Amino acid sequence: MTAKRRGTQLFMLTFAVAIVMAAYAIAGLGQDGQVPGDMLTYGLGLGALMAVAYIALAKFAPWADPLLLPLVTVINGLGLVLIWRIDHAGRNGASAPTQLMWTALGIVVFAVTLVVLRDHRVLQRLTYTAGALGLLLLILPLLPFIGKEINGARIWIGIGGFSIQPGEFAKLALVVFFAGYLVAKRDVLALAGRRLLFIDLPRARDLGPVLITWIVSLGVLVLQKDLGSSLLLFGTFIAMLYIATQRTSWVLIGLLLFIGGAYLASKIPAFGHVDARLQVWLNPEDPELYDRELGGSQQLMQGLFAFGTGGILGTGLGVGNPTLIPLSFSDFILAAAGEELGLTGIMAIIMIYALIVERGLRISIAARDPFTKLLAGGLAFILAWQVFIIVGGVTNLIPLTGLVTPFMSQGGSALLSNWILIALLVRMSDTARRPPPQAIQDEGMTQVFQR
Repeated sequence: MTAKRRGTQLFMLTFAVAIVMAAYAIAGLGQDGQVPGDMLTYGLGLGALMAVAYIALAKFAPWADPLLLPLVTVINGLGLVLIWRIDHAGRNGASAPTQLMWTALGIVVFAVTLVVLRDHRVLQRLTYTAGALGLLLLILPLLPFIGKEINGARIWIGIGGFSIQPGEFAKLALVVFFAGYLVAKRDVLALAGRRLLFIDLPRARDLGPVLITWIVSLGVLVLQKDLGSSLLLFGTFIAMLYIATQRTSWVLIGLLLFIGGAYLASKIPAFGHVDARLQVWLNPEDPELYDRELGGSQQLMQGLFAFGTGGILGTGLGVGNPTLIPLSFSDFILAAAGEELGLTGIMAIIMIYALIVERGLRISIAARDPFTKLLAGGLAFILAWQVFIIVGGVTNLIPLTGLVTPFMSQGGSALLSNWILIALLVRMSDTARRPPPQAIQDEGMTQVFQR
């Protein structure tokens, strides 16, 4: 059974690489009228990288979900193609070779995580260490000398000639902390207090964790001017709290706190950047908002024009004008994809993300211990929540937050952290799917007799 699973996974992985290389060829034909000359080199390079990931997974997590790696390969590969296309069109800031280097490093980190972390349950013993590490990573950009402010947000640190976004790794550490903490405290947090209408409210003394997380998320919003990470942090905690307790009241309390915080942020002068985001969201066509140096509506409107130009089937890879969209290789890579792949392509991309999230939730359901259930559910939710925030922002469904599209947008920090996230899901999947030792022994004996 294991050999059959590995063969199926290898076939799907090969098919995923073939899809990416076909997209690369089409982008070259659409832009230059010829297949890129380095297509064979890139194809062999991407194939070799995925072979490394496959070998690590087959060796150290043979019972893991066979779909996760091929699905991520398609998304990561399409991101590489779009960044190459934007880079080749002369857009300053886009760099396909750099993104390919980060992809290679991400796969190495994926393999190392599987090799080092043989049992993810050891993370439960590091619950408060992970929490302290997550807070430290959030604070680092605020420190003098190493903290850097880029595009109005102070979420970067500079080390030598490199810039790193520690918040991308903080979200993983905090999910580990949330999982460990909620496993220990879920019985207390599930206790009901007064009943209001049809909802059992929690006791007032149990509101502390939610209020502390809310204050921390507001601190990220105020001090770092990072609406995306603030929303991601608080939303993930509320979702994991609901998974742990099954209490709808926690979700309602979280929504009320979020709405109240957003309202205060829009009215207090110190939160001017939040009010600017809201004004752009409500009035993107206002000429006075269009040409603002930071936080203007130009980026949003150009993205909406790109979606409109793409229509149902898109203009075709290499045929659109993604260079007209500010940060089309980063924050607005989905708008660039929408122009050239159309609504059909965007729906396919969202469906791939949905499948990755579904596999993560399936791992959570199949888990045999509460810590794994919470950790897998939290990691799956954080990916789904991030995709929703991004898609909602670029389509003007919700205000823009500055988050990037997982695996697609240019940037090393996000890519590395997301490959670690997938490695954690793979490790938990292997543990959940692994049969008892006697069943493995019986399967091995059956294979010997069949030979």
